[in-house]
Amino acid sequence: MPRSLRFVRFAPGLVLTFAALAFFGRAAVQAQFAPPDRGTAVHDPSALRPPAGARVALIEFEDLECPDCAHANPLLKEAAAKYRIPWVRHDFPLPFHAWSFTAAVNARWFDLKSKALGDEYRDSVFSNQPSITSPEILRDFTDKFAQSKGIAVPFAIDPQGKLAADVKADYALGQRVGIEHTPTIWVVTANSKGAPFVEVIDRTKLYQLIDQAMADTHTR
Repeated sequence: MPRSLRFVRFAPGLVLTFAALAFFGRAAVQAQFAPPDRGTAVHDPSALRPPAGARVALIEFEDLECPDCAHANPLLKEAAAKYRIPWVRHDFPLPFHAWSFTAAVNARWFDLKSKALGDEYRDSVFSNQPSITSPEILRDFTDKFAQSKGIAVPFAIDPQGKLAADVKADYALGQRVGIEHTPTIWVVTANSKGAPFVEVIDRTKLYQLIDQAMADTHTR
């Protein structure tokens, strides 16, 4: 496909990017790559619980352009599969990243095809993150990813702005929780004898924290 047509097709993504910068530029939260030593000061814990029917889950607030999120992604994917627990991924695109908001919107568009496909797109973005250096390269990457799945990407990926609104809603949720960095990761529990949620600050201890959560929620 001629590059000019690809540009037209993804032009709404550029509008999303500029709109996102304007939206997040007003945000009071200052994000950073490394968690504070004592962890996140949680203001509203209502989102830090497993999905219905789950005893234990991983909850993550991520930015698809964040290098540390890319580093954490394989570990979280492996842990969720090993323990067969839900991994709830929330969008928290940082205001100083050029293409993370648009990537989050793209991922939600693939979610409409299937949640597995949306997560595969997220995983692929993280795997290829070093080579995605601009919104234009993200457009090409997304186009090629869709083509590899036999999917036609529409001219307007989010014509009504609903997906963008969903990303902004996740960001607002993160602000209410008290997010200050990406990734922010918790092991959360339901009906636990221990802490209802524990932030994963040292990721080398992730499995240890999950083991403890499983023990704290064990019922005979």
